[in-house]
Amino acid sequence: MKNIEIYVQRVNSGRLPVVVGGLLDVDCSEDNIKQLILSVRGNFNVDELVEEVEKRNRTKLLLPWLETRVHDGSTDSGVHNALAKIYIDSNSNPEKFLRDNPHYDSRIVGKYCEKRDPHLACVAYERGGCDMELVNVCNENSLFKSEARYLVRRKDPALWEHVLREDNQYRRPLIDQVIQTALAETQDPEEISITVKAFMTADLPNNLIELLEKIVIDNSVFSEHRNLQNLLILTAIKADRTRVMDYINRLENYDAPDIANIAISNQLYEEAFSIYKKFEVNTSAIQVLIDHIKNLDRAYEFAERCNEPAVWSILANAQIRQGLVKESIDSFIKADDPTSYLEVVNVATQNQSWEDLVRYLQMARKKARETFVETELAFAYAKTNRLVDLEEFITSPNHAQIQAVGDRCFEQGMYEAAKILYNNISNYAKLAVTLCYLGDYQSAVDSARKANSTKTWKEICFACIEKQEFRLAQICGIQIVVQAEELEELINFYQNRGYFEEVIQLLEAALGHERAHIGMFTELAILYSKYKPQKMREHLELFWSRVRKPKVLRACEQAHLWSELVFLYDKYEEFDNAIITMIAHPSEAWRENHFKDIIGKVANIELYYKAIDFYLEFKPMLLNDLLLILSARLDHTRAVNYFIKVKQLPLVKPYLRSVQNINNKAINEALNNLLIEEEDYQGLRNSIDAYDNFDNISLAQRLEKHELIEFRRIAAYLYKGNNRWKQAVELCKKDRLYKDSMTYASESRQIELAEELIAWFLEEKLYECFGACLFQCYDLLRPDVILELAWRHDIISFAMPYMIQIMREYITKVDKLEQSDQLRTENETANEQKPIDFNSQGPLMITGPGMGSFQQPGFGAGGYPPYGGAPGYSGY
Repeated sequence: MKNIEIYVQRVNSGRLPVVVGGLLDVDCSEDNIKQLILSVRGNFNVDELVEEVEKRNRTKLLLPWLETRVHDGSTDSGVHNALAKIYIDSNSNPEKFLRDNPHYDSRIVGKYCEKRDPHLACVAYERGGCDMELVNVCNENSLFKSEARYLVRRKDPALWEHVLREDNQYRRPLIDQVIQTALAETQDPEEISITVKAFMTADLPNNLIELLEKIVIDNSVFSEHRNLQNLLILTAIKADRTRVMDYINRLENYDAPDIANIAISNQLYEEAFSIYKKFEVNTSAIQVLIDHIKNLDRAYEFAERCNEPAVWSILANAQIRQGLVKESIDSFIKADDPTSYLEVVNVATQNQSWEDLVRYLQMARKKARETFVETELAFAYAKTNRLVDLEEFITSPNHAQIQAVGDRCFEQGMYEAAKILYNNISNYAKLAVTLCYLGDYQSAVDSARKANSTKTWKEICFACIEKQEFRLAQICGIQIVVQAEELEELINFYQNRGYFEEVIQLLEAALGHERAHIGMFTELAILYSKYKPQKMREHLELFWSRVRKPKVLRACEQAHLWSELVFLYDKYEEFDNAIITMIAHPSEAWRENHFKDIIGKVANIELYYKAIDFYLEFKPMLLNDLLLILSARLDHTRAVNYFIKVKQLPLVKPYLRSVQNINNKAINEALNNLLIEEEDYQGLRNSIDAYDNFDNISLAQRLEKHELIEFRRIAAYLYKGNNRWKQAVELCKKDRLYKDSMTYASESRQIELAEELIAWFLEEKLYECFGACLFQCYDLLRPDVILELAWRHDIISFAMPYMIQIMREYITKVDKLEQSDQLRTENETANEQKPIDFNSQGPLMITGPGMGSFQQPGFGAGGYPPYGGAPGYSGY
């Protein structure tokens, strides 16, 4: 033992718990063990020591050591835990120790107590705030009263939520103990509040009602608590409506308006009415009767009993909404309330309750001088036909809108009342119209004159027209037609009723007005075109410059007044349309001189050709006159082709003659064709000579086959003009035109052609022509050829004059050559004998005037005299 003490005291004090356990196992004396424990001052684990002793159920042997440690001031939880267990086991006033000792571990001690004494476990758990452990031990041991008290005192919403959850099998007994015991004992408002909130959160309305009844009704301390009373009623509204009325009547200190509103929102209307009635909130009470219970009879009885103006006013508004006009007005009068006059007037008007409305408005006028009230009162007088009262009312000071009342009376046909009202405010415009409806048209016109308004004049005028008072209508109409924007409507009004003559008379009378405008002249022209076409031309001639062209043109076209239409086109310089119209309607619109005047002014040249076509069909004998007018701008080629196409070329021969001076090919060819058809060869020859712009060869080929020799002669002439000498000569030879053939051969300047002609004359034995041709073609013929031909045909005598002349010319030429050669020789000799004077020479020139070709005088060897140089000799 001594060695053990030395070991634990000096060597390893931490092994004390194990040593003590070992000693207990070998049944060592408790005194020795106690002495050993007390002797060790080193550090060792107290919990392990307690565990070793507790395992062997020998905890009491530690009591002296534990008390010594506590006395020494130890706060080690293990020491205090062990001491608590010993007190519990020995029942040495353990509850006091558990409540007062702050150092032990509540969970360890509580767990230790659960099987020994659950009540002490609750004490230990409560002291340490071990909520879940306390709840479990109470549930397991049915300590619901302790649990309820703990929950109330704990004031933990989370803990309440845990114990009041739906799956807790102990919830019902716990709730019972909370209601019966815990809350009855508490005096703390906070504990009450948290508990109530916990029940609300757990959605236990019925249990909450029991809870609140216990608190509010049975507990005098909280019986007057406002929030709890409110909560009790609200919970009953939600969970058990049958109790609500009882609570309302028994309780006194709740928020009546808020509770009543919640009751209404939950359709507890009678309860809400009872609340308002109990607290004398009469206006709200009657509102519930009206809006929710919907019993106007009860509301009326309630208002009779209260007899308050505000209550009567609410009832009146409800009655007016239900259309109970008389009853509502009676209620408003009892309430002396004019504030709802807009709704009262509206409903009374819809129900035609004018007598009742007069009573109400008279009351309202005494309370408030509103414009609307007085206006409606005036109208109500008119509706009830109290014209005397109406007149007296409007002549006295008032704020009524007389104009508006008059307009309403007028719209509803109360013209006598409207007359009084309009006359009162001098509204002559409306008065005039009203008088029309009353049949006093003359007075209506007088009032319209005072009003001097276009709108009024129109209304009176239309009314007079409807009643066929055309004289008065014309007086009004003159004032209207001078307004351009009103003119068309007035005319249509007349026309729609068939009063054509009257509207024409109106416009004719208005033309002299100082404010007459273009629209009046235009519309009168349109009316003339429709109903009096015989006056249209005269009107246009006088006022063509004062009408609107498009409208009048359209009217003339619709009325088929073609002559007047052309007249207007001409005046407005629409010459194209004028021509088109005359062509389309010649029997009415065409005038020769007028047509000729206009056709030259048109812009569209195509109309020229339409005019030509028209004249060709309608007035062919005047066509040439038209063509002469059109010639300045006419496409003559197109015109000629057109006449050729329609085979009317002879008809326009004068036109062709007059324009041939422009030398147009188409004109020339057309006129030439006409002359050929007429066999006027002289005219054709003159045309060809004067105007050369045509197809010469084509004409020549055509004339070459003509049956008349004069035309074939012209063909030869045309060939000659186109240098076709051979064809010209051959054609002359064919027609025996000897003179022409010799002339053409001479003019051709072709030696071969002249010689061929000479040879032909000889073949035909025309020796006289042979001689004449020698004269005509003298300068073209070769002497050797002529001499040979004359010798062959034995007609030297016919050729002799030619040969003599030739010989003479050749001898003259030779003489001139000799003279020229002699003169040249003399000049050369003189130049050789003369010394050279270099000083007198000019600048040396490579070329000079003397180095060009030299023109020999005369005709030269083999030359012929020019045309016309042949000598004349007799016999030809």
